Amino acid sequence: MLSILKAHYENEYKILLEFSDHKKGEVDLKDFIINGKIKSFKELENIEKFKQFRVDYTLKWNDDLDLAPEYLYFKAFENDSSLQNKFREWGYV
Repeated sequence: MLSILKAHYENEYKILLEFSDHKKGEVDLKDFIINGKIKSFKELENIEKFKQFRVDYTLKWNDDLDLAPEYLYFKAFENDSSLQNKFREWGYV
């Protein structure tokens, strides 16, 4: 089962993640938060609130806001051609 081991805030809406398969990648969540359709994430437009995530299997901001590790993995490695079948399985492509 995929999970997040470590997360480090980089800048703006970017977070460097290490996953349970030990792959590391940067995720830029700016578009997801600013232009996304999930209104509850709009509160994270405030960078200070965005920085207040924690790692608990995935990224969590509070009891109501978290993102699946599979989605974050997809965002970190979406251009990796060797992972396209996995992303297709997960329904991201």
